[in-house]
Amino acid sequence: MKFAASLAFATAALLTTAAQAQTNVKIGVLTDMSSLYSGIGGPGSVAAAKLAIADFNPEAHGMKVDLVVGDHQNKPDIGAGIARQWFDVDGVDAVVDVPNSGVALAVNEVAREKNKVFLVSNAASSDLTGPKCSPNTVHWTYDTWMLAHGTGGAIVKNGGDTWFFLTADYAFGHALERDTTAVVLANGGKVLGSVSVPLNNQDFSSFLLQAQQSKAKIIGLANAGGDTDNSIKQGAEFGIAAGGQHFAGLLVFITDVEALGLKVAQGLMLTETWYWDMSDANRAWTKRWQVALPGKFPNMSQAGVYAEITHYLKAVAALKSAADGKAVVAKMKEMPTDDPLFGKGSIRADGRTIHPAYVFEVKKPQDSKYAGDDYILRTTIPADQAFRPMKDGNCPMVSSN
Repeated sequence: MKFAASLAFATAALLTTAAQAQTNVKIGVLTDMSSLYSGIGGPGSVAAAKLAIADFNPEAHGMKVDLVVGDHQNKPDIGAGIARQWFDVDGVDAVVDVPNSGVALAVNEVAREKNKVFLVSNAASSDLTGPKCSPNTVHWTYDTWMLAHGTGGAIVKNGGDTWFFLTADYAFGHALERDTTAVVLANGGKVLGSVSVPLNNQDFSSFLLQAQQSKAKIIGLANAGGDTDNSIKQGAEFGIAAGGQHFAGLLVFITDVEALGLKVAQGLMLTETWYWDMSDANRAWTKRWQVALPGKFPNMSQAGVYAEITHYLKAVAALKSAADGKAVVAKMKEMPTDDPLFGKGSIRADGRTIHPAYVFEVKKPQDSKYAGDDYILRTTIPADQAFRPMKDGNCPMVSSN
């Protein structure tokens, strides 16, 4: 009896120790599940997050990882409220994705206040690694500076030297117009005007008329998702191209190209950091992602969700804890990034993840050989040139050092 009791006690102690040793992590995908950005984030970002967790194999690292999903409805107050609830009540350690820069800037402050982790893949504002940089935030995939210098720079150098902007009237649109204007002017071009357009707008006729009347060679679309699609579709009806003007899609995803169709989207120049058809690894991952979304193609931000969660979990495994958000982000910056989709890279002190970017042109319908064969690679921007130099970002964490 004494032996049996001792054995039972020892077994219970071992089980208790094992339970204590397990690292529990909860990740929240905060995205747009129902509106104009649901195609560039939404279910596709959730599918990418699930693949990242499965591929990391948490059990092999003594970890248990749970996933929750929230819809911020493109409203900063709702997004910040969900993040606060997750951090304070639901035990969420990291928030990921967050299309919509206004929402992202709000969540950025909540994550800093609560010492949690914010992994941005789908918001564009370069202020997230500039004046609003945070020791709790990592900005993956792309930003407005990269888009402006990629697409904007390529177009100006090819003769598109007069611009008029259709700008989404919130943080993202104004940051993208600002950063692209700087590129146009630096390359000897001129900005003839701009108009601010309400988010999730359905009728672009009056704004397109202003753009036509400006006689600018390039109409810069400082918008995204459904707003970009509607701008281009209605622009075709207005005869924008027939009149000699051209659209510059400053943030265009493959999801937009698929929605528009190659007949409408052909010739668009755009900048991305990942394309599903660029490598065998990307194609293999896309097939797995398509199990959840048949007939769709993942975009760079959804691939970024996969990459950032992968790197985050590596850092948590190294620390054996997700409790201290600043410590986890510091570990993420200390460790080189390396995943099947973006390859090797790094995270700078300002939270900017560094990897190459690519300028693509959308194919003509007759040049596309199969579904999703949408892009021609025009230029590769090396990792050390793709993003704003850290010294120019005005990040307090950097300038104070």
